[in-house]
Amino acid sequence: MKNIAISEKAIEKILDKLTAFGMNLIWAVVILVVGMKIANYLTKIVKKFIERSAIDDSVGSFLLSFVRIGSKIIVIIMAATQIGIEGSAFTALLASAGVAIGLAMQGSLSNIAGGFLILLVKPFQVGDYIKEDSHGNEGTVVAIDLFYTRIQTIDNKIIVVPNGTITNSSLTNVTRQEERLIDIRVGIGYEDDITLAKEIMRKVAANHTETLNEDAIQVFVDNLADSCVSLGLRVWVPTDLYNSIRWDILEKIKLEFDKAGINIPYNQMDVHLIQK
Repeated sequence: MKNIAISEKAIEKILDKLTAFGMNLIWAVVILVVGMKIANYLTKIVKKFIERSAIDDSVGSFLLSFVRIGSKIIVIIMAATQIGIEGSAFTALLASAGVAIGLAMQGSLSNIAGGFLILLVKPFQVGDYIKEDSHGNEGTVVAIDLFYTRIQTIDNKIIVVPNGTITNSSLTNVTRQEERLIDIRVGIGYEDDITLAKEIMRKVAANHTETLNEDAIQVFVDNLADSCVSLGLRVWVPTDLYNSIRWDILEKIKLEFDKAGINIPYNQMDVHLIQK
């Protein structure tokens, strides 16, 4: 009888513990579900605040990623604590697994650190056109997130580049300055009038409505090549119009050369057949 009474008490204790654990599990699920909704709502609030404020787009994108990920991590820790994993135990668990986590997350931590460096040093911002030299990626920066920087190419593709990769390689910020220098080379024949060709190139650049500082236009003989006299043209233009102005100037130079009878030589090969 005594053994039966002990067994009944043991069963009661087990049932009490299971009941308590079940209730904690239910509360943990509630915390997880409600907490995730609150985290998403908080993220939306921060996003609206960033959009309405004068915060730089680069900082805003990074801050939004930090809030979104950080708030969800807090919710997970709260849910874990509810089912009996104490905060101190949770911390001890992370500490004991620190080396393994560090090795596993080495790339991710490097990307986070890279994101902070980008925001601090500001080699580029959202909206800048950059060329990343290590992998040849280039395009307009559309977002700087916690782990990655997103670049939109001219043909509307999105390239996702780890922040650590960008900070550990050289890059060119094409649009950081308000003005850029167009540097063009055009070849003419040795029998053509160099002075006339140079004057045509100068007039084309000076007469363009978008070129800057007419006095700074440079036209010069760049090289005496094998098949042509290479002429150079340098002119300053607004950065955002660089490509369109360059294309326009090249087209107009060709049309004006045609009118003036100036030839633009091209490489050719003479083949002589010897009959035996």
